This record gives sequence, structure tokens and C-alpha cells, in this order.
Amino acid sequence: MHLTSTARLFALAAPLLLATTVQAQTAKDPGPNAPVSYELSFDNAAQREARIAVTYRDLKPGAVEFRMARSSPGRYAIHEFAKNVYSVSAKDGAGRDLRIDRSDPYSWRVSGHDGTVTFAYTLYGDRGDGTYSQIDQTHAHLNMPATLVWAAGYDDRPIRVTFRPADPKWKVATQLAPVTGSATTFWAPHLQYLLDSPTELSDHHLREWTINSGGKTQTIRLAVHSADTPETIDAYAEKAKKVVAEQIRIFGTAPEFDFGTYTFIADYVPQISGDGMEHRNSTIISQPRTLAAGKFAQLGTLSHEFIHAWNVERLRPAELEPFDFTQADPTPSLWFAEGFTQYYGPLAIRRAGEMPLDAYLASLGGTLDFIVNNSARRYGSPQEMSLRAPFVDAAASIDPVNERIFASYYPYGAVVALALDLTLRQRFDTDLDAYMRHLWQRHGEQRNFAPVKPYTPADLEAGLAELTRDPAFAKQFFDAHIRGSALPDFAPLLAQAGLVLRPADASRAWIGTTNVTGGDGEPVRLGDIPVPGSPLYAAGLTRGDTITALDGKGIATPADFRTALAGLKPGQPAAITFATRAGPASATITPVADPRLTIVTLETAGGTPTAAQRAFRRSWLGTDL
Repeated sequence: MHLTSTARLFALAAPLLLATTVQAQTAKDPGPNAPVSYELSFDNAAQREARIAVTYRDLKPGAVEFRMARSSPGRYAIHEFAKNVYSVSAKDGAGRDLRIDRSDPYSWRVSGHDGTVTFAYTLYGDRGDGTYSQIDQTHAHLNMPATLVWAAGYDDRPIRVTFRPADPKWKVATQLAPVTGSATTFWAPHLQYLLDSPTELSDHHLREWTINSGGKTQTIRLAVHSADTPETIDAYAEKAKKVVAEQIRIFGTAPEFDFGTYTFIADYVPQISGDGMEHRNSTIISQPRTLAAGKFAQLGTLSHEFIHAWNVERLRPAELEPFDFTQADPTPSLWFAEGFTQYYGPLAIRRAGEMPLDAYLASLGGTLDFIVNNSARRYGSPQEMSLRAPFVDAAASIDPVNERIFASYYPYGAVVALALDLTLRQRFDTDLDAYMRHLWQRHGEQRNFAPVKPYTPADLEAGLAELTRDPAFAKQFFDAHIRGSALPDFAPLLAQAGLVLRPADASRAWIGTTNVTGGDGEPVRLGDIPVPGSPLYAAGLTRGDTITALDGKGIATPADFRTALAGLKPGQPAAITFATRAGPASATITPVADPRLTIVTLETAGGTPTAAQRAFRRSWLGTDL
């Protein structure tokens, strides 16, 4: 596959599958002479570099294979982290230089050791998000698979990590367990936990509060690196508290965090890239604008990522547990793991009173429209779209793709969640919250820093059958909406809550896309592939083709195209002249009504909801206020 042979891949990957053998109840700080210890320093942060050394003790005789990850928890594509590792050296316990050999781009083979090897290297990092690492004078933002080299075959050993901050003002935010008496040294029970522990070193704001659930008191930490004022951070923390409390209510109990804490690591600085990435007891959330500038829009990512503390991290797809860092880790269940999380993210904010009803409905309507009118559904079900994650989840490629064949499992799964929630309320006097709680009780038990029973797609169907006591309904729902790509009629489902699903603008003409490029002397070209079955698609146009006239109006700029498009009427034919790779051409197209959908309250549509509709709305979405 991606290494020299299938046998070599198995030999290198297999040790990573042993990482969960450590017993949680006996895990403890391994002490200053830990079997594995890392030291990270940032003296050359101005050049985006870290110097990292890892020492392995009590090694077996023979060569040691040091490796860099090719994948990262929460991501499903291949990432070449080894490209940023250089200036490599290795020494034995007596400080003697050791031989290093390489036969592939991802590993370094060290031989001749005396039972101890210190492997040192320089890491370059200048992308701050949930996948990569960023180092500069203001912070060290570290995703561990993009940062740390490890030795294959020793993954179950406890580990110590010491950070050497570049600035005395820097503090450390991480889910790693702190070493008593030190603010910069931490420990992990094994490699799986270490590589799942993003860490931020900066002069950040810290807010903390406790939660009480299931007879346990635990601490939530919010570490915010931004230029926001303390008062703004306080306001954000209050909003976060409400969202966290609402999510605990949804699931019935908080997760049991491994060391009694959960940490939001939030970077809101100009050099960062927007992202959110879940981990067992923490999350990285990032956006290149302050909370004040974003008007607390960052709460949406915070809400999404905290739901992952249940859904994905503990209520976990079988294909992801344990995580294999040497290859892509696909699962057919991302429609549930990410999509249902996508559904609950804004819903939890709404129920917590931090999102007006109209704003929530605008967001929900946009998600529903994106999937209902998405031509990609003809090419695959939610399960099929989940399996395409290695191709689309921050994956890099240089050849063009047909963007019309993929519908993201985030909104796809969110729409399935909406359908199931409203159907359960309609037919079974229960709801999606109850389904999530049932699955949590069925699969949420933890041991050895890992789920006892990761789920399969069959388990998700069985859980629905158990909740409804109707296996035929569960099979029908999964056949139609999970293994198939059908969607229910949402209008009557939404009507239960006094909500109206209607066209956003039925008087507006639509021909397949509004995306064009060009102008300033360049021809106007289609910027994407028209929707299959649309007027432009039927006329034979595709991405990159030139449009020279529409409805008798010359097209020299994107503004010309938008003006001509606005003048079209649904059902009234219009001439179009264009050029493809085969040369100039012309056709007559018949615009259709804009298919976009929106959701509004019955009150907005001029009606009056019944008492039953208002009660349904309150039960589902919270108070009308």
C-alpha cells in the first residue's frame, strides 16, 4: 500500500493496536525515569521551529524503528507529517552517536544502541488548526501526530512530556495529566493517549467551572488564546457553561473524563486557521478572529466539539478503535458520528437560550435545503458518503474532482437526525434525545482509556429497534435513509411544531449554478459543474466553459451574468451562447423555479399555531423566547 509492502505495513501498524492494554485504574505518573520521555523546546520559534527529543529506555536488543504518523484522530485522510521533520540525530545512553538508516519517507531505523536511545529532531510547523502544528513567538499550537516521533513496538509504555516554553508568560493547556509540582511536565498512560492530546503553549486566558453528574464532580477548563478582554472571555465562558449543561441534559450524564477534567483549547488569533477537532478529554477550536469580532459565533464550534465527548470519543465507531496512525481510518458511520453531532450542535445552543428561534430556523433550513436539493444523493447514501471521507476530509489532491457526486456526511447526517427526531416524536412518543441516551447506555462504558463496546452500523439499527420496540420500523428507516438515499417529506414533520417548509423565492429563475469566474479581460467561465438535470447541464455546459451571451445580453463580466440571470423567468425559454473545449455553441434553455427551501414559523407565514403545535415546538426547540 503506502509503504514498501503489505507485510511491512502490518509489522509497523500492529504495535499501535496494543496501546489500550494499560489498566486505567493502575495508570500513574511514570516518574522522572519514565520508559519514554519527550522534551520540547522552542528557542527558534521565530523561524517556526521546535527542537524535540524523545528518550526510550529498556529497549529490546536490535534496531529501533522511529516513526511519524500519517493520520490524526478526528481526521480521515492521509497527512504527510514526516515532511516537516529534519536535522535528525540519535544517541545511546552514554551519549554516543548512533547509526540512522532510512528506507521509506516515514521512518528512521536506529541501530547499535545500549538499551537507551535519544532520538532528536527539528520540527517545522506553521499551520494552526486541528490537524497540524503552528509555532511562533506568540504560541506553540501542537497537534501531537504532527509533532511527535515515536518508536514502533513500545506503544503501551507510560510517557512523560516536558515543555520548555519560549516565553515565561506561556502556560500549558492540555488533556495530558499534570505531574505534581510542575507546570510544564505531564504524563500519558500510553502512546494512543499521547497522540490524542493536543497542547497549546501561550499566554492564554483560563476559565474553569465544575459540573456535578452521576455522583462525580469534574472540572471544565476553557483556555482562550486571543486579544479579547477578560470581560469578553467571561461572557464567552458563561455561554459555554449553558451549552455544556444542556448537552449533559441531552445525554443524561456527563462522560467520565479520564483525569477529572475536560479542556477547551481555543485559539482565536489572526494566524490560525478555522477548525474544530475532538479528543477524549479536550478539543482544539480555532478561528482567525476574536470573540468580539465574531460576536461569539465561535460558540457553534465549541458546542459541536463538546458533543463529541460522548459521540465519537466514547460512543465510538468500531473502525476507529483503536486508531491506526499509519494509515487512513475510514468508517461507514460518519453520518452518525459527525452528522448527528452536527444536528445537536446548534440545537443545544438554541435550547440553552443562546440562539434566537429565527436564527436557528435559518440555519436548519439552510442545512435541509443543501441536502434535499443535493444531486449527490443520487450517487450515494449517508454510509457511502461516510466512506468517502479519506478523499475529502482535508485531503490534498491536484486532479479535479466531480464535486456533484459528494454530499458531506455532516449536513447529510444532520438531516437524517432531523428526520428521525421528528418521526420518533410523531410515531413513538419519544425523541432523538432518548435514542442518544439509549446508545450511550448500550455502548458508552469505558475501560482502559477506550470504549468497551465500539458500535457497528448494525448496532445503531439494533438500538433504534430496542428504543421503539419496532424492529420493522428500524430496518425500514435504515434501508431507506442510511443504506439508501431517500428522504421523508419534511413538510408534515415540521408542521407538528407549527413550522412551514416553503420555497425561498419561487419567482426567481434557476439554471443550475450561479458560480462564474472571469472579468477584467478574462472570459466569463462556469466556476463549477452545473447540477445534473439542470438547464445548463442539459445544454452540455460544464466547469470551465465560457458563456458569451445569455437571453440576448452579452456577458463580459460576472456582474453581466448575474444581471442577465436576474432577468430570466421560470418557464420562459432563453438563448445562451457559449464555448466548450469543442468550440463555440448555442442552445435554448428553460429556467425553472429556484428550488431553494427555507423554514419559517407558522406565525411568519400568516397563520396561528395550535396549542399542540406550540407544545411540540417547546419540547423540541425550547422556549419561544
